[in-house]
Amino acid sequence: MSKEQQIKQAEDALLHVYNRFSLVLDRGDGAYLYDTDGKQYLDFAAGIAVMAFGYNNKEYNDALKAQVDKLLHTSNLYYSVPTATAAQALTKASGMDRVFFTNSGAEAIEGAIKAAKKYAYTRDGHGGHEIIAMNHSFHGRTIGALSVTGNEHYREPFEPLMPGVKYADFNDLDSVKAQVTDKTCAIIFETIQGEGGIYPASKEFMEGVRALCDENDILLILDEIQCGVGRSGHMFAWQGYGVKPDIMTSAKALGCGVPVGAFLMTERVAKTSLMPGDHGTTYGGNPFVGAAVTKVFEMMEREQMTAHVQEIGAYLSQKLDMLVDKYDCLTAHRGVGLMHGLVCTKKVAEVSAKALEKGLIVITAGSDVIRFVPPLIIEKEHVDEMIEKLSAVLDEMDETALNRNKQK
Repeated sequence: MSKEQQIKQAEDALLHVYNRFSLVLDRGDGAYLYDTDGKQYLDFAAGIAVMAFGYNNKEYNDALKAQVDKLLHTSNLYYSVPTATAAQALTKASGMDRVFFTNSGAEAIEGAIKAAKKYAYTRDGHGGHEIIAMNHSFHGRTIGALSVTGNEHYREPFEPLMPGVKYADFNDLDSVKAQVTDKTCAIIFETIQGEGGIYPASKEFMEGVRALCDENDILLILDEIQCGVGRSGHMFAWQGYGVKPDIMTSAKALGCGVPVGAFLMTERVAKTSLMPGDHGTTYGGNPFVGAAVTKVFEMMEREQMTAHVQEIGAYLSQKLDMLVDKYDCLTAHRGVGLMHGLVCTKKVAEVSAKALEKGLIVITAGSDVIRFVPPLIIEKEHVDEMIEKLSAVLDEMDETALNRNKQK
């Protein structure tokens, strides 16, 4: 079957909610992907910050194969060793006390919202509480997650959404304070905004919101779905600030390709929030994903992955700064660890498409940011290769624009 036939087969059967690129990916190895024609692509997207250890990692693959031969699924009516081991690994790495495994990041956000509301309900004896979220945030596509996503473009077609959500400006503490009332039960934001354009929280903002929450018995929910599990150079990005949340969400690299998410909380919140019957899942945290999560943290710790991310992230940051100095179309660079963005005046979707022609996968964030979230295993030579390919794209686009202007 040709590539065109494979694409047609997909388009005839799948719901058209993605504008996919015209390539069919077939396999991966390390930091590279290969399509069905055998073309190689340097991957600086990692399945949207998922594939921390890249592709075809033998140790990870073997762990999953071994679990497949033992037990895939039971249900949460029973205990299983992989699930318990994964929970211990995740709470140890995060410093949180309790975990609930989900199937995705959006489900983790849903659970975090429910936990915060139940905490306030138990404390006050009534519902009707409110949540403060951030403008330009992104937390997922389900109704609850959309309700705390600060982008009208995503929300408008599905309104009315969950009531009782107010929006403040990220990194503006006064804006948050202005939204606090005696009904506020939680403040939620991404430690590093991802889809909104790669904006890390400032230390002052993190500390200020934490103090505000402590003063008013408000729960701080930090969304670490994209920036967590080593990507920031810390196991979880909030650890770099020394500001601990009451509830935290995780997904993406948590399973390195296996669909798994989680929301975690402190013991104080756990004791007075979700109780038996309040929440549940059929697949969440089953033995198969438990084996994946356990192996991810085992490898992260042994390979000292956060130290590696800090080293390579610093090199990537330096190289991206050099691109900003070189190209007028690149107006700013933001990021930390191996989560970066370049603000670009060119059409970033076109940059991404032309990068594919050069054998480079990069994605976008918002309408004007080229996003870099590669596998955490990349080395300096991968950064150099990416810079070379992206530079070639920008040079060609500049030349095309120059020729177009001359013809006018």
